[in-house]
Amino acid sequence: MSKSRRKVVFITGASSGIGQACAELLGASGHTVHGTSRHPRANGAHHRMTVLDVTDEASVQRAVASVLAAEGRLDVVVNCAGFVLAGAVEDVSVEEAQRQMDTNFFGVLRVCRAVLPAMRAQRSGLIVNISSMGGAAGLPFQGLYSASKFALEGMTESLRQEVAAFGIEATLLQPGDVRTNVRQYRERARQSGPGSAYKEAFERVMNVVESGEGAGIAPEQVARKVLSLVERERVDVRYSVGHLAQRAALVSKRLLPARTFEHIVMALHGLSRR
Repeated sequence: MSKSRRKVVFITGASSGIGQACAELLGASGHTVHGTSRHPRANGAHHRMTVLDVTDEASVQRAVASVLAAEGRLDVVVNCAGFVLAGAVEDVSVEEAQRQMDTNFFGVLRVCRAVLPAMRAQRSGLIVNISSMGGAAGLPFQGLYSASKFALEGMTESLRQEVAAFGIEATLLQPGDVRTNVRQYRERARQSGPGSAYKEAFERVMNVVESGEGAGIAPEQVARKVLSLVERERVDVRYSVGHLAQRAALVSKRLLPARTFEHIVMALHGLSRR
């Protein structure tokens, strides 16, 4: 890859899953990649790792400043850091909901605010925010996760319009089920155990969710989509990646009556109305 096409890429959540796959693929493709994580391991074969906690403003500022000091510019940001909080809306405490939003939404906001001054100064840049199909449709027993991604979707739509005059692009990527270690890091609301009025339905839905994740696409497939966006001159508002049936579901939400779509989602998760 020529130097003129090589880009400096900053990736959050790069120690595992989609973020790690993106760091490895983009680095192997010739881009200069700085991956970040709260607890980074050794540098990858084609990318460097640095400490970043997206819930800590000072940590975000230090990480971005270190990349700018080393490279002199920052062309692409891929916001992958996040986690899934599971539990009925009634069972999720406000504290737990705030933690979910602090990572999945405010963490992205912190990173965007930190990188935009440099991108505005160089009159170019691309921000890729990893959303979810759960950011397009509310998922049962993952309501606060969906809420964090719905918020991310709205913020990114607004951001695109605000930064366009500076030559900056922003886009959303909505993966469906992906085979990562999300199950290992999924947090369950503390009140979702014995004593919850929703326990039986919750466990049934979690079995469906985890089965789907186990049969999901490889994270490398998401990374290939990110690479294609990085190497485009212009990007659209959002893209989906995943099994055809899940991508088709996003289209059906726009076409079907809301109650019909809701019934389908419930049935797929083993839920029904009285």
